[in-house]
Amino acid sequence: MIRIRRRKLWASCFCLTAALFLVVTLQVITELGNSEKKSAVISTLQGGLLKPEQRLAFPFKKQELRGHFRTETDIETDGNRHPILLWWSPLTGETGRLGQCGEDVCFFTINRTYQHHQMTRAFLFYGTDFSVDSLPLPRKNHHDWALFHEESPKNNYKLFHEPTITLFNHTATFSRHSHLPLTTQYLEGVEVLKSLRYMIPLQKKNSLRKRLAPLVYVQSDCNPPSDRDSYVRELMCHIQVDSYGECLHNRDLPQHLRNPSAMDDGNFYKIIAQYKFILAFENAVCDDYITEKLWRPLKLGVVPVYYGSPSVVDWLPSNKSAILVSRFSHPRELAHYIKTLDTNDREYEAYLEWKLKGNISNPRLLTALRERKWGVQDITQDNYIDTFECMVCNRVWENIRREEKGWLPQTWNAQVNHLSCPKPETFWFSSSNTGWPSPREMWIPSFEQSKKEARALRLLVERNTNFTAQEFWMLVFRE
Repeated sequence: MIRIRRRKLWASCFCLTAALFLVVTLQVITELGNSEKKSAVISTLQGGLLKPEQRLAFPFKKQELRGHFRTETDIETDGNRHPILLWWSPLTGETGRLGQCGEDVCFFTINRTYQHHQMTRAFLFYGTDFSVDSLPLPRKNHHDWALFHEESPKNNYKLFHEPTITLFNHTATFSRHSHLPLTTQYLEGVEVLKSLRYMIPLQKKNSLRKRLAPLVYVQSDCNPPSDRDSYVRELMCHIQVDSYGECLHNRDLPQHLRNPSAMDDGNFYKIIAQYKFILAFENAVCDDYITEKLWRPLKLGVVPVYYGSPSVVDWLPSNKSAILVSRFSHPRELAHYIKTLDTNDREYEAYLEWKLKGNISNPRLLTALRERKWGVQDITQDNYIDTFECMVCNRVWENIRREEKGWLPQTWNAQVNHLSCPKPETFWFSSSNTGWPSPREMWIPSFEQSKKEARALRLLVERNTNFTAQEFWMLVFRE
């Protein structure tokens, strides 16, 4: 009898131990999977702009509050206890999670069933996916609208007009004037600018000139609003340019580097670093809209020939680190200047002196990088989406605390300069016989129509009732 009891006891212990081991093993596997997924998403986020297919891949937040196993009931309970911030344009893909923002906690979700929930305080929009087809109306007095839009106007022109941008309370855009400026979103930090990792000595570059053009151009987004291809096409009549992209293509990259995703590949960097100058032309001309087209050559030790943001001089590492196209009346003059630098080592190296000495003398750039609350390719810092969410969360909580004290709520409103770009212009030597729609045919009419769309949208939103796409377009074309 005693033996039987002992056997049962040993069997029970063995089963309990096995069950415990199984649970622990599953937990480790789960944690490893989450860790790998988290690392991959962090890498994506910190790398700069999001590709369309990546916008739904955000299953975490750095300072997230979450148990290991969460049920729909847990998620619903979170939404009942904390202010709800609803991503109306589903940038993050979060069905529901708690995010810790300093001392404040908010519930983030893309679940639209929370639209009329009593705890819903803010609606977050991703500008590229902002659509008039469905908006969170009627809008209550305590419903804030927050816009995250880091891209150029070609993605959604109607947002760049006063009637639309001023519908929002909080903004995160490329403009220095927005509530959360993303002007340096493509720049990791000061050290990558100073780095000589990819820089090729001038003597070797001069030797490479026997088989390479002085200028390189790499674009596959052809004929954007900036009309850059028209300028480069004319420039090619006066100086040799190696063009590796689909636009004005005349030279091939190695097969494995032809995908646009390879533009951050170290082997691609090595090819570009061989050139003395690179045509760094943005797809739109807007103050503070500065992309990797400027920062990449500065990191590689190639002199950028820049066309884009009129305010770029406010962000350059030194007052002689880039050649500005706007200072030349015609591509012929620019070509002559580049040819002069190409044959004069001393004058050419004057544009690289800041890098060779590691001397970044622009206080605005240094201050912006030091004071920004997010990082690029830096897992020790929040990414800019986390920071945007927390900015809104903190402001929502500030008003909750004010309400509890019987004070009037603090109001925030977007201003015109939070997201503003002028009407696209074409170069007088532009040609429409290129096989591509010209900016005159596409972007200028689009800009003009977007002004009508902005006015129509404003009118319909101010009525504060749901409307259909048909109503919107009827109002647009009635003007």
